Amino acid sequence: MNYFPWLTIVVLFPIFAGSLIFFLPHRGNKVIRWYTLCICIIELLLTTYAFGYDFQLDDPLIQLTEDYKWIDFFDFSWRFGIDGISIGPILLTGFITTLATLAARPITRECRLFHFLMLAMYSGQIGPFSSQDLLLFFIMWELELIPVYLLLSMWGGKKRLYSATKFILYTAGSSAFLLMGILGICLSGSNEPTLNFETSANQSYPIVLEMLFYIGFFIAFAVKSPIIPLHTWLPDTHGEAHYSTCMLLAGILLKMGAYGLVRINMELLPHAHSLFSPWLMIVGTIQIIYAASTSPGQRNLKKRIAYSSVSHMGFIIIGLGSISDTGLNGAILQIISHGFIGAALFFLAGTSYDRIRLVYLDEMGGMAITIPKIFTNFSILSMASLALPGMSGFVAELIVFFGILTSPKYLLMTKILITFVMAIGMILTPIYSLSMLRQMFYGYKLFNAPNYYFVDSGPRELFVSISILLPVIAIGIYPDFVFSLSVDKVEALLFNYFYP
Repeated sequence: MNYFPWLTIVVLFPIFAGSLIFFLPHRGNKVIRWYTLCICIIELLLTTYAFGYDFQLDDPLIQLTEDYKWIDFFDFSWRFGIDGISIGPILLTGFITTLATLAARPITRECRLFHFLMLAMYSGQIGPFSSQDLLLFFIMWELELIPVYLLLSMWGGKKRLYSATKFILYTAGSSAFLLMGILGICLSGSNEPTLNFETSANQSYPIVLEMLFYIGFFIAFAVKSPIIPLHTWLPDTHGEAHYSTCMLLAGILLKMGAYGLVRINMELLPHAHSLFSPWLMIVGTIQIIYAASTSPGQRNLKKRIAYSSVSHMGFIIIGLGSISDTGLNGAILQIISHGFIGAALFFLAGTSYDRIRLVYLDEMGGMAITIPKIFTNFSILSMASLALPGMSGFVAELIVFFGILTSPKYLLMTKILITFVMAIGMILTPIYSLSMLRQMFYGYKLFNAPNYYFVDSGPRELFVSISILLPVIAIGIYPDFVFSLSVDKVEALLFNYFYP
């Protein structure tokens, strides 16, 4: 046992510090912004220190564990712990949330509530990644919905209420499946009900029951990570939300679904996972092709980027379905990599919207001349999104490809077929990315418009873009950053549950 409660502090600090925002003196919005930013930076430093100081990379077991009895009646504890799979997403959460609070400078209306919700979301996002108790996982998962709903419905675009309602209906509906799955696992295990991840992972269930649980959890996580056909809330939500909210949605919220698939569907229900994995591969390939071919048809810039997110999540599903060391590591790398790239693209889309106040791509054009810095950043990050070698997206997708080809589970013909279909999806990706750049930045449409003058990126916006760009290039050049975290845990997971 680790005696200092690092994870409890990391999870609870943002929401408690955030609730103090309402007691700050009325000195304008500046105080609130700086306060929130400081909280985020302190939290990120705390997390980094705790992980750097107390976390052993070569140990695949759960570390930094905490276990406090909460409700004695049915073994419900305040149980936290992290391993190699959850450490990446937690650090990603800290990084993206800090940059998103910095990106939210232009917000002036209801400033206190906005920043409180950002901090509450921070807690609600780190919670699921670090909880080791099924019910605690569910509570943290739910804690995160209310801030998103309010951020959408109060600071969104014209159709914000429609998209906020759609978001809450989809996610709350999926949570019902999550809760049913958790109660099922809790009650159908051994003699006494248990909510502990580790005891649940070592139990075996009748195969039909396990498949039912698997389908329930899969629906819950498929809404969150959007997996087709449960993805339709995502383009609406992204199209309407303020871009700082979009950064959190694309960077972290979607990753919670993928993380849930690894943590619950793979670890707790391995037999069902090996039965369903061919279907996961099929769904993933359909998703890559479908989203990449729907994306060019979107007029709205943010919706186009949202569909590209859906397409990239397909690689994660395929990596999980390959049940190979390489494939699962590739999926975890794609989780981290897309967290950076998706957040950066939404940030840049938002900053260009602040300049021109246009949403539709066919009304834009010729912006490259007047805002060259935004144009440069947008071009580099679009290239990262279409998996340019040297960027993190390329490494992640390449390793998922290797994962399929080295998977012992499938026949050679199946592997070749899936790889071929995925390759088509990778050819479609540059089509929508480059046409998006062409419609926004090239041509003369806005250049000839009267009273046409825009300010280019200021230091704050440049700082946010470059802060996200650096890890993308760093992971692209040296992906062992991420692999060193997850590789031992992935090996242990596959060895214990899939290849005994």
